[in-house]
Amino acid sequence: MQRYKNLSGESGVIAFEIREGAILIEFHDQSLYLYNTEKPGTAALAQLQKLANAGQGLNSYITRHIGKNYFDKIR
Repeated sequence: MQRYKNLSGESGVIAFEIREGAILIEFHDQSLYLYNTEKPGTAALAQLQKLANAGQGLNSYITRHIGKNYFDKIR
């Protein structure tokens, strides 16, 4: 997992791992979610990966546009 830069200093995201056609995102509460091309879909996944690499806006995007539309909750 790669540490999320959290440039705003207010994100609930702490780490992520970009995979082929997917992204794993870890939050401050230790929860780990898998998002992929199936859920929430290709366009949303591309945005999640872009924001993760940028280090800003990831948690807000998930809250506003993804919600519970994740593929799997790992923990």
